[in-house]
Amino acid sequence: MPYHFLEVAVTPSVRAAQADMGVDQIWLGENDRPSDTLTENEIAFIATRDSFYIASVSETGWPYVQHRGGKTGFLKVVDPQTMAFADYRGNRQYISAGNFAANDRACLFLMDYVRRTRLKVYAHVERLTLDANSSLTDLVSDPTYRGRAERIFKLRLEAYDWNCPQHIIPRYTEQQVEQAVAPLRQKLQQLEAENAALRARLEGKSE
Repeated sequence: MPYHFLEVAVTPSVRAAQADMGVDQIWLGENDRPSDTLTENEIAFIATRDSFYIASVSETGWPYVQHRGGKTGFLKVVDPQTMAFADYRGNRQYISAGNFAANDRACLFLMDYVRRTRLKVYAHVERLTLDANSSLTDLVSDPTYRGRAERIFKLRLEAYDWNCPQHIIPRYTEQQVEQAVAPLRQKLQQLEAENAALRARLEGKSE
C-alpha cells in the first residue's frame, strides 16, 4: 500500500526538488510501512516524552512552531489514532490556538535526544473546552501540576514517520544526569568514609 506519510509530505514542488537532486526515484512506488495507526512502539515512545514541538499555519500562510513541555507522559494516547493534551495558560498570545481554529493541520516533532531519535507526526487538531468531554479531561489533567488548564487539544493522527539520528546531538535532563552520577557519588562517599576511618586509626597510633 502507499506510504501515507509521504502522500501527505510530498507535494509537486517537493517532488520537483527531489528530481533536481536526483533522488525522486527513491521515494516512488509502494511499501507496507505503517504510518496512519500508532503501534506499541510509538505509544511507548510518546509516553516517555516530557516535551514536543508543534507547528501550525496562520491564515496568512506563515508557520508557527511552539514548544510544549510538562511532566513525562503529558501527551496522552487516547487510542492508536488519537492523542490529546491539556493546554495550560502561558503568555496568552494564543497563536497556536488561533491558527488551529482556521487550519486544523499540525506537525509535531517528538525528540529523544539521549537516544538520538525523533518521531514526526501529522495530525488534525480539535480544540475542546474542559467540560466538553469529562473522561478526556480526566485523562489529560494532572492535579499536581500548578498550571491552569484552559482547553484540551485533541489530535487526530494523519500520519507519522521516524527520522534518522543524523545531526541529533545527545542532551540530558537534570534528572538523567543525577541518575547517571548517583553511583559515582555513592562510591565517593564510601571512599571518603574509608579514608576518614583510616586517618583516625593512623592518628590514634601516633599519639
